[in-house]
Amino acid sequence: MRLVIVESPTKTKSLSKYLGSDFKIMASMGHVRDLPESKFGIEIKEKGKAVYDFIPEYKVMKGKDEQVSLLEKEAKKASEIILASDPDREGEAIAWHVSSLLRSSLKKGTEVKRITFHSITKEAILEALDNPRQVDMNLVNAQQARRFLDRLVGYKLSPILWKKVRRGLSAGRVQSVAVRLIVEREREIQKFKPVEYWEISALVTTKNGKAFEIQLAKIDNKKAVVNSGEIAGRVVSDLEKGEYEVSKLTKTERHVAPHPPFKTSTLQQAAANAFGWSAKRTMNVAQRLYEQGDITYHRTDSLNLVDSAIDQIRKQIESEYGATFVSNVPRVYKASGKVVAQEAHEAVRPTNVSVTPGAYKGQDGMMADQSKLYSLIWRRTVACQMNDAIFDDTGVSVLCGKYLLTGNGNTIKFEGWKKLFPKENGEAQIIPEVIAGEKLKKEKVLSEQKFTQPPARYNDASLIRELEKRGIGRPSTYAAIISTIQDRRYVEQRERRFFATSIGEAVTDFLMKNFPTEMEYEFTAKMEDDLDLVADGKENWEKMLSNFWDTFKDRLAIVDKESARVAVPTISTGKKCPECKTGEVVIRDGKFGKFLSCDKYPECKYTDQYIEYVDGVTCEKCGKRVVLKKTKTGRDFYGCEDYPNCTWASWHKPQQKGEVETAS
Repeated sequence: MRLVIVESPTKTKSLSKYLGSDFKIMASMGHVRDLPESKFGIEIKEKGKAVYDFIPEYKVMKGKDEQVSLLEKEAKKASEIILASDPDREGEAIAWHVSSLLRSSLKKGTEVKRITFHSITKEAILEALDNPRQVDMNLVNAQQARRFLDRLVGYKLSPILWKKVRRGLSAGRVQSVAVRLIVEREREIQKFKPVEYWEISALVTTKNGKAFEIQLAKIDNKKAVVNSGEIAGRVVSDLEKGEYEVSKLTKTERHVAPHPPFKTSTLQQAAANAFGWSAKRTMNVAQRLYEQGDITYHRTDSLNLVDSAIDQIRKQIESEYGATFVSNVPRVYKASGKVVAQEAHEAVRPTNVSVTPGAYKGQDGMMADQSKLYSLIWRRTVACQMNDAIFDDTGVSVLCGKYLLTGNGNTIKFEGWKKLFPKENGEAQIIPEVIAGEKLKKEKVLSEQKFTQPPARYNDASLIRELEKRGIGRPSTYAAIISTIQDRRYVEQRERRFFATSIGEAVTDFLMKNFPTEMEYEFTAKMEDDLDLVADGKENWEKMLSNFWDTFKDRLAIVDKESARVAVPTISTGKKCPECKTGEVVIRDGKFGKFLSCDKYPECKYTDQYIEYVDGVTCEKCGKRVVLKKTKTGRDFYGCEDYPNCTWASWHKPQQKGEVETAS
């Protein structure tokens, strides 16, 4: 009997369709062994100047003893052990831990092999079985190094946060830097001073009665600057009385190439933009699609597609949409970022492109989510081998005395790949055929006061984009990073935007002051590059850890001894404490959200629930006040304060009468 060990029960079902009766397929149920939860778990031995040994104390994880026993029982009977966990560092580490645990159970002569495949199809699995290898210790060491780095920072820095900021806090090597991004954006927004400006336009018609809109661009051949109502009034008055004459018409043909197929980060961003999904939700759904054999492996930095897949995609396009939609030559895409050689597999794509979104049905309890994500992946994959979309862009310049107004429009000449994304085409105005010197009739002049907007707060998509741009973390870690900083209450998400909490700001300020090197974006990115070198076999993982630890341990000692305690900012309520009568009730951020407390804490232990009302808004059903609430999963929603008597609720923040909703 040949024992195949994968991570999940879903994978066992998928593989069983392709493997014969001489194979037994079992799941490890994810990781089976790790550092202990309750203690540091790494012995650090100094060997010389800036040289250390890092000796881990690995333990079978809580709740995994029974599964490990089952694996050991079957391993004793097996003639061959085939480790078939995921094709990345995490999967390699799982394979190594499983083999380490089973080693003592194997009968003499039992071979242990490692196979990897990037899609769960018959061809891919049989090819993997024909090309087994040993566990790649470079990938295992890269995963261990990351795990040890995170443990060094988490276990050695967190106690200092307890002493200097607040009990119960924790630090993370990459998470703390991600929080810094959000805190800095929050402060940019707080410092931002809006500047008034006016948009002025005119609706004009040709002699044939065709209307289009033009916008003020220049005054006296200089860029139009209208920053007050007084100036706007003068401009509007002139435009109301003036005559309009076409000075120039330009026409250009514009080709728009399709996007490359998805890699992990762009898949997460697209799902956030299209469905409002968190990175964690996207990866959970993608994991299920992969394990069911519907898509290729979803943790990848690659944009590459194998030749056979490109051929299938091009045949599908011709069959579905016609030969004119197939690009003249196969399109090849290359990732701009660094790709580790051992992990340079394919982009995310359907394993069988002939299964269209209309024909696809999800499985188990996630059918709707699976269908949505599969459709997104299918369309992006097919589009990448389609012809350019072609637009006719038209620009017109119109003079009215000293004012120059311009208008732009376009018409789609050939849909190309845009046929798969009709909603993205939008509705642009059409500029009619006009000639230089032609007079236009003014229908009306429009003016609108506006103010410059602060930088937008990060959402899932923009935060992932920023992390990737700066080289912080790796695509497979983004979901965990974002989940962790929310779980720790360093940031909170409202209306899909990230807001820094007072705890997040206090911790960031403390770390920036006392650990400036470790909090630098460039330093964190360099650590990721070093981990990539370890995975490539070009860097010794213990040397890399030693270099970090030798400096970090000294800094820890100095900060522990010399740094001052910092207070987490609170919000005043102006009310006296009902318990001690001398203190003031303030709003604090805690592990489970905001709460009321006495500012004399810890002398006074008064606490109470904090209810966050939405200013100026009343319940649509009963007229009482609206409050901000959270679901069991932590998602914000708005409801009536009189629940359960009134059950009105909304995912979106209700607006005051006459209020216009704007982006954060």
